[in-house]
Amino acid sequence: MKDYKIIDNFLPKKLFKDIQKHVTYFLPYYYINNVSDINNGKDGYHFNHHFFGNNKIQSQDFNKIIEPILSKIKYFSLIRAKANCYPSTSKIEVHGKHKDFPFPHKGLLFYINTNNGFTILNDGTKIASVENRALFFDTSKEHQSTTCTDKFVRLNININYV
Repeated sequence: MKDYKIIDNFLPKKLFKDIQKHVTYFLPYYYINNVSDINNGKDGYHFNHHFFGNNKIQSQDFNKIIEPILSKIKYFSLIRAKANCYPSTSKIEVHGKHKDFPFPHKGLLFYINTNNGFTILNDGTKIASVENRALFFDTSKEHQSTTCTDKFVRLNININYV
């Protein structure tokens, strides 16, 4: 039995294109010197933009980007919402295994652009990065991200909730 669910064309096309444009060209991203905390910066770097964390909205773009996604799911409480930007590399780099949080919760990874990077779930399943795809899985279980080689960046939105 699969431990995850994929929904392609998650958002209506026009709404998705508006979000994609904003996330790609207008969000400020901040440098993070690691990808998985447990590897102490030995598995690359990335940039992110926090929409929600520490029980509060942290971005003026929350309503424009995150609210439309949240309106499509059932959740009790939001834990975190952020955009991830992984710069292209000359070969696909697989980041270290990590858990988003050490307690039971749900995760939604929403892919902003199609590229040859992927997400690796705890059972080894590789999920391709396809724009407007939503991947639902237990992000309290180990998983991994990668870079891409065929686009300038790999972009996704990570939402953790209960």
